[in-house]
Amino acid sequence: MSRHLEHLAGISLSKRRLPEEELEGLRLLAAATADHGTALRSLLAEYLDSVCRAWTDLPGSRQATEPQGLKEVASAVIRAIGDATVALTEGYETAHRAAIRGEEATRREFVGDLLEGRTDLGRLAERAERFGLRLVGPHRVAVARAGRAFEAGDDTTHYVEEALTTRFRTRDVLITTKDGLLVCVAPGAAPEVPDCFAATVGDAVDEQYRIAVSRPRPGPSGIVRSYQEARSTLDLAALLGLTTPLVHASDLLVFQVLGRDRAAITDLVATVLGGLEGARGGPKAFLDTLTAYFASGCLNTTTARRLGVSVRTVTYRLTRIRQLTGHDPTDPDQRYILQTAALGARLLNWPSRPLQPAE
Repeated sequence: MSRHLEHLAGISLSKRRLPEEELEGLRLLAAATADHGTALRSLLAEYLDSVCRAWTDLPGSRQATEPQGLKEVASAVIRAIGDATVALTEGYETAHRAAIRGEEATRREFVGDLLEGRTDLGRLAERAERFGLRLVGPHRVAVARAGRAFEAGDDTTHYVEEALTTRFRTRDVLITTKDGLLVCVAPGAAPEVPDCFAATVGDAVDEQYRIAVSRPRPGPSGIVRSYQEARSTLDLAALLGLTTPLVHASDLLVFQVLGRDRAAITDLVATVLGGLEGARGGPKAFLDTLTAYFASGCLNTTTARRLGVSVRTVTYRLTRIRQLTGHDPTDPDQRYILQTAALGARLLNWPSRPLQPAE
């Protein structure tokens, strides 16, 4: 700082501006100060205090014999002090932004390792402590998808993170983004966190969205599996055309089981429900009736109300299903086969998409 005061002394005589190399030196000084953790206000306060102490000793001030001369000295020095203050602020903010970018890059790397299991689990647990997350015990993962991708630092992500970390302890929840999804990692012992996450996302976005919640699994490797399960549940919910904004993986387990052997479920749908293709108007109305019938607990009246048709129509369709498929939906022994085939049809998006028989 003493070198800078020498420059101010010279400016009080020459009335010139601070040279660029001096301003660059001040930027570097401010950057170093930022790296040491000193607040910007403290840096500026110290600078202005040193300038105030040196003001009366400036040679230009001592040599000025007239008010106009003193005014010119003051104008040149104040201009230099202003330029110096701007340079200090620029240097500090540049260093601060660089530190933030470095922290964000470190956090992105940690999140990638956490959700993809790309590193040693013991080391991962140590790094998690830095970001306020304890990996002991089981964890659930919730993922949100909306029309627009979620990005780190955007208003929506910040709003959700602020709301969740305010309500719950920071060490109990991690909000991050991954591949355009908003991700929430929470302890399995706190089942209310995913529901709060879903409600907060609903408040934050003004477009259609869907959230999937995994089952709880223990340890860092469990977080990887839970994240993968939540993502696959999102995709499955979209495939099934579900309209509910919140989907739990546990509610779609039967579809995941069926989907693991696509050839077998395709064969089952073709064998059990293929006869419906001979119905007038195609199989869709009969398949919708089966789905509503099973969802209503096999009650004709409730099925009719769900479909918006008469009970007589439901009875007729159930009879035609028995005639066309050879399986009676009212027979408890045959009901399971039909229900499984109906679930498989939803998974395969049949009859909208033709079945592709396995070789």
